[in-house]
Amino acid sequence: MVTNFTFIARLVAAWFLAFLVLAMLIDATPLGRFDGWPVSFLFFVTIGFVIIEAVSHLRRVRLIAGQVDATTLANRQRRQIEIPFEAGEAFDLLDAAIRELPRTEDIESARDSLQIRAKVKRLQPYGDSPSRYINPLELLGIPRNQISATVTPGRGTGSVTLICEPESGAWSDWFRVDDGTNLENAEAITRAVARRIAERRRSEQAAAAQTVTEKELTVAKLSLLHAQVEPHFLYNTLASAQYLTRTDPARADEMLGHLILYLRHSLPRTDEALSTLGVELERSRAYLEILKLRMGPRLALQIDVPEDLRATPLPPMMLQTLVENAIKHGLEPKPGGGTVWIIARSNDRIVSVTVADDGGGFNAESTGTGIGLRNVRERLRLVYGNAATLAIVANFPTGVAATITVPVAGPQEAGRG
Repeated sequence: MVTNFTFIARLVAAWFLAFLVLAMLIDATPLGRFDGWPVSFLFFVTIGFVIIEAVSHLRRVRLIAGQVDATTLANRQRRQIEIPFEAGEAFDLLDAAIRELPRTEDIESARDSLQIRAKVKRLQPYGDSPSRYINPLELLGIPRNQISATVTPGRGTGSVTLICEPESGAWSDWFRVDDGTNLENAEAITRAVARRIAERRRSEQAAAAQTVTEKELTVAKLSLLHAQVEPHFLYNTLASAQYLTRTDPARADEMLGHLILYLRHSLPRTDEALSTLGVELERSRAYLEILKLRMGPRLALQIDVPEDLRATPLPPMMLQTLVENAIKHGLEPKPGGGTVWIIARSNDRIVSVTVADDGGGFNAESTGTGIGLRNVRERLRLVYGNAATLAIVANFPTGVAATITVPVAGPQEAGRG
């Protein structure tokens, strides 16, 4: 209540002093001999309008801010806004918020100096009242407000100094109120900035959630592809081992030993870690040794993998898929069987692993669906992006050669590339 009274009394006192000075000036002129009632009448009319506007200003400020104090009552509003983005982003966000303010015009935006200036046509909150035509205060009418905003760079942040004020000198604050229009502008810009920060945060959270989801889907897909172990191979191997236990126990024991080694390397992994060329080679060798026991002299195996390349990171089951393809679509359909080669070579930071056979080749009839090679290509894409390849070419003189090319240091090096 004291604040309200002081505010109104300050305006009345300013106009009283203004009229007192006016009366003294008139008294010092030839007009001073006339009766001073016109000046007195104008004074009381003016004071009436001053009180009415002051009360209206108080009520509107209370509606906007929810409270009345020296800060909210002021015609000139200052805000300090911290934006958690670097200065350039903070400037763009602030510029967009000011441009969206209703009745904004004459916007000057200087990105290099991180400054924004704008004019805002003043709202008539009570409409075009007829009383404004007899209101002496309209002689000091201020049709526009102005906005000045500066962004100060910080460490990854932008500190905004926002000033909303009438388009007039500070002396006018002693005689006129702005009906809370600058308070309204300052609050609107602050809300717009907060909304845009919240939207940016939601977008970042959504992007992060999407990244996590995509990662989970990728891991799930890799796990699914990893689980593509041919069940018929297991059934046939166990059936062969059962038969050999009665006819050739030593070969049965050898076959079961290779099967145990194969299964040990084929168990699903509980993490996303890659295998190595050496581990995958052991799995494939165990698989081929089992098939040699089943196929006899129809299958020959040649491995040429330097010891220093065995630590090369490689997705699990990838080499195994190429070996299975060589057997199923190359050598098994061929009456006389043939040979499977596994060869690894390095060139600069690239390792090439080739699985070749001398089977029927591309001209042979095949009942395969091609899902194994599609899985290999998909896994290479998921793990290495564009840094790994799978090439399928004809072998000489017959058969097929499949070559996987991967970075020697794994996906990390692929990412740097």
